[in-house]
Amino acid sequence: MERLAGQLHYMIGRYSTDTPSLLRRTVASRHLPGLADPKARQNPPSYMSRTPTSTLRFESSLAPTQRFLIPERTRRDIIDSVEAWLAGLPDQKAAMFHLSEKYASVPATPNNSPPRSLRGSKLGSWTVTPRKVAFFASALISLMVLNAVLSTCHHRRSLRPAYLTRKIPYNATVLPNAAFQPPEALPHRGSDIIDTFTSYKYRSTCNVSSLDLHAPFAPLCQDRTSMLTAMSSGGRIGHDAPYMPRGCDMRWFSTEEVCETLSRFEKVIFIGDSMMRHVIGSINVLIREDLGYGAVTDWNFSPEERKECFCNYQFNVKACSVQGIFKTADVVKNDPGSVACPANTIDVMIEQMIRFPIAPEELARFRALLGTTKPAKPYAFIFGHGLWNDLDLQATLDWLDLILETTASQLHYLGARKDAFWPRLFVTPNAAGKEKPDEWIVSQGNKALMIFEEAVAVKMGRRGVEHLGTWNMSIQGNKFDGVHVDLKGNLIKAMMVMNWLNMLEVESH
Repeated sequence: MERLAGQLHYMIGRYSTDTPSLLRRTVASRHLPGLADPKARQNPPSYMSRTPTSTLRFESSLAPTQRFLIPERTRRDIIDSVEAWLAGLPDQKAAMFHLSEKYASVPATPNNSPPRSLRGSKLGSWTVTPRKVAFFASALISLMVLNAVLSTCHHRRSLRPAYLTRKIPYNATVLPNAAFQPPEALPHRGSDIIDTFTSYKYRSTCNVSSLDLHAPFAPLCQDRTSMLTAMSSGGRIGHDAPYMPRGCDMRWFSTEEVCETLSRFEKVIFIGDSMMRHVIGSINVLIREDLGYGAVTDWNFSPEERKECFCNYQFNVKACSVQGIFKTADVVKNDPGSVACPANTIDVMIEQMIRFPIAPEELARFRALLGTTKPAKPYAFIFGHGLWNDLDLQATLDWLDLILETTASQLHYLGARKDAFWPRLFVTPNAAGKEKPDEWIVSQGNKALMIFEEAVAVKMGRRGVEHLGTWNMSIQGNKFDGVHVDLKGNLIKAMMVMNWLNMLEVESH
């Protein structure tokens, strides 16, 4: 209560010198002897002497202009209001202005304590608990794992090939990092990128497109050596997919180009077994523009034969072997309207000599075919042998040597000069299929066929005979009996032979 009185005295005393006397009377009427007693005024409590603003003699320090700012009536109204308020307070409420005894025993801050700004932080007394240790250990392990993952990702990214990360400008004619480039924009490659069978007979029924047989790409092979190597070592991207030479591409000729190439030679002579007969049959498909019956003598077919030897089944050796075309002269004689080439411009034939030793009548027939005079245009020879002698390399070489000797003895101009133009090509057998009988797996299986093809390539080079391998081309192709490929495979083989013929320098001889 004494503190309240002192504060009230301060507030009102600033504005009037008469306030202390009024306050003394008010305090005296409220039985506050601490202020009413003159001795108490001479020795005021400690709270009244702490600062000049809390003393009862404060009014003497005020400037005259600060006095009498509140009218007398207003001052008395304020004092009366305070007296009324104090009178209404019970004695218990008055005790609220003093410290509660409840907190009397609470130790106060020692007088010699340093300022709060200089005291230590509460974190200094941080205690270590198992839960805190586990938390920080988990956080540390997580950071280590994250760092390892980020480091691994960065390392893997740095190992990526440059072509996966560098930006390459788009070029419509060159595909960067593509396995195969589009064929060159040259006029003579026009037939490579279209279906040349569009106008062929039975095109829709047989459902065969030239684009199903060969997928063109760049670059085109520039010489016979690279062409034969590429065609022999190519492959397919899947079973019965288009065949693609390796490294450089071959041509897929139109019918007009096939006719023009064949017309450069006096005769194109195939010598060998049924595989060679199927190649000449495929050439007849091209020059007759007939996918249904182009390889067989359909002009004398019975209804049953027309049914059994149609499309793919033209090369079925069991049902259509006898009906195969052996020479284009028979087609010109019996069905001249079916030949797309100009009349009397081509002559393609086969002499069947299937095994060694060669029968005397076969050699006699061959001599009669060759004649003894030099023709106006050169002859081209394509040989095929192997299976009838169980891929015996020496038997094949003896077979070939005998044919070459017979040819040279008949055509003296070929043996008289070492540089005589004598185009010769040896074609090795197809790959074996799953239908091949088990008794032939050892002597004529794929292992024996691959070894034979590689050995023949070496031996042919020593004899001046060029070599074309067909194992790669036929391993993923369809085969009727595990030996002979179907119409598609034989058309590819025929087009390989046409590429070789096309690159022979006939005009310079």
